[in-house]
Amino acid sequence: MKLLYDIGLTAYKSALKLAAPFNQKAKLMLQGREHQLERLQEALRGHKAPVVWFHCASLGEFEQGRPVIEAFREEFPAYKVLLTFFSPSGYEVRKNYTGADYIAYLPLDSASNARRFLDVVQPKLAVFVKYEFWHYYLQELQQQRVPALSISAIFRQEQVFFKPYGEFYRNILRRFTHVYTQNQSSLQLLQSIHITQASVAGDTRFDRVLQTAASVKQIPLVEAFVQQQPVFMIGSSWPADIDVLLPLIQKYRASIKFIIAPHEVQEQGIVQLMKALGGKAVRFSKTTAADAPQQDVLVIDNVGMLSSLYRYGTYAYVGGAFGKGLHNTLEAAVFGLPLFFGPKYEKFQEAKDLVALQCAFPIQDAEELLAAFEQVHLEAGARQKITDTEKRYVKKQAGATKRIIADMKSLIKEIA
Repeated sequence: MKLLYDIGLTAYKSALKLAAPFNQKAKLMLQGREHQLERLQEALRGHKAPVVWFHCASLGEFEQGRPVIEAFREEFPAYKVLLTFFSPSGYEVRKNYTGADYIAYLPLDSASNARRFLDVVQPKLAVFVKYEFWHYYLQELQQQRVPALSISAIFRQEQVFFKPYGEFYRNILRRFTHVYTQNQSSLQLLQSIHITQASVAGDTRFDRVLQTAASVKQIPLVEAFVQQQPVFMIGSSWPADIDVLLPLIQKYRASIKFIIAPHEVQEQGIVQLMKALGGKAVRFSKTTAADAPQQDVLVIDNVGMLSSLYRYGTYAYVGGAFGKGLHNTLEAAVFGLPLFFGPKYEKFQEAKDLVALQCAFPIQDAEELLAAFEQVHLEAGARQKITDTEKRYVKKQAGATKRIIADMKSLIKEIA
């Protein structure tokens, strides 16, 4: 299995090089890693403060890890924070994040890269968020006796760790000093393969969305567009989501304002979306506070606003669940919005919980979406009941960050 792991890493590196001339994401991944260690070594030169290393795959994992990063900085101001990303969608958006002292791409996993990276950084503690399980990095951390934590981890029975042939990957998990899971079922799966250095802490995203809701940004142009009317927020949408949403939009656009924040904001995709919408639809970048109120649909053609946009919502549709998987529902749930999304949500515990609480409604097609929406929209008191239930749920699930930081205090005392 290790041979297959190495072959997969080599093939991935080769694919990046082949794709880079044609694919912006691949290009950024390669360019960002060029001379990365040299730059990091120069940045760290002369600094005697201890370093804690946080690693996130991408932007979603960063938002999940952010409460812990910021709580760690507050609790341990003597430490420097290194934040690494695997993907450009995290690094390029958060490369100027002020909560970390150093921000970099993580070199691709290999024995030599892991050894050199750790020799340069010399972290006292490493923290991996959610799905990050890198063989060589964890092996080198173990050999150098650097504690490694996995936070907000979630596991499912069908993953390779729990297969008869998954011993190589089970050994990766055994190298963690401790694994903090999101839920009890994940802990039970770990225990079934004799991973005992684990406990349930919860999902740190609940802490993050509560932080965001408490300090949400006002967006004057959106406020001008909304004009105190009901708002149907559509977040992280893909073309497959829009196909399902169009009949609802066309039926209700005269009485409800629609805000669409696509997951991808490349020009070609935005142009296609505007054509599909027709009528009184306008792009955020091409309207004014004077013109926006006359429009029915506002398309957000930038990134970074979505978590603040949900505050204006009355209802929300979260995209991705007609493709690889549902995007972040908690950013909308924290505001108590009735939620709608496609069928692929089973990997997300919070989505399953919200469906069970009848605060969220998975749908298969446009007809089901319209029926589910009208059931909430037209039934007196239905929306308020959902709002109250949803807000209670989010608050009840908070607290993972405090539990993790409490354990970190003990760990830091041991390694100081």
